Amino acid sequence: MFERLREDVHCVFERDPAARTFFEVLTCYPGVHALLLHRLSHWLWDSGWRWLARFISTFSRWLTGIEIHPGARIGHRFFIDHGMGVVIGETTEIGDDCTLYQGVTLGGTSWDKGKRHPTLQDGVVVGAGAKVLGPFMVGRDARIGSNAVVLKDVPAGATVVGVPGRFAGRVASEEADAHRAATARRIGFDAYGTTRDMPDPVAHAINSMLDHIHLTDRKLVQIAQALAALGADISELDIPDIDPCEISSTAPGEEAPPPGDNS
Repeated sequence: MFERLREDVHCVFERDPAARTFFEVLTCYPGVHALLLHRLSHWLWDSGWRWLARFISTFSRWLTGIEIHPGARIGHRFFIDHGMGVVIGETTEIGDDCTLYQGVTLGGTSWDKGKRHPTLQDGVVVGAGAKVLGPFMVGRDARIGSNAVVLKDVPAGATVVGVPGRFAGRVASEEADAHRAATARRIGFDAYGTTRDMPDPVAHAINSMLDHIHLTDRKLVQIAQALAALGADISELDIPDIDPCEISSTAPGEEAPPPGDNS
């Protein structure tokens, strides 16, 4: 029990730069209070003490402004930041290392007695005011933007924004980011927009082009190697960098001067 308490408190320091001391977090963070009371009410719920579990849940809502049904299942290192107005339904399942902000609803869309609330896998972050409604899966490390309304499955690593929620990007792997950065440096511009948490459509388009260029380069290298093995003379050529300043200074309809021409 004390190990779980230590985990619940220490995870706050990783996700809230305002947290200063263990005592401050334990005494002044309503998200921690709501979680601790939920651990107790959930144990009572599973033990058959349903009324007492609901009473503690109601007391927790009065104390913290956070409503967590005692039947909800919550994993390790769960953090509710600010917390006011958060609602978590009875059949909700939340994995490890998840984060919710204020005003989030993990709710249902039917009156069925069975599974009617979402399941959040490990590492999910749900932004302020978002509504995740229905018995579907939010994949590992997914991000749900503030005020989004999500009504269907979210793939692992995806970012969802808007009403209704729409796919706006995917968390890139470190390998993909490294390939994009290397390709961008080689062709002469900065690969802005490779940040993982910004669902920028322009950045997404640039990342898609960089991925395409990287794969095309790999194919060309394989073709050159195959031709060289057949005896063809394949000269080694370096691709020159593109100077963005030269491109931007060229008037519409005017050809850019050749490299080295300063006239």
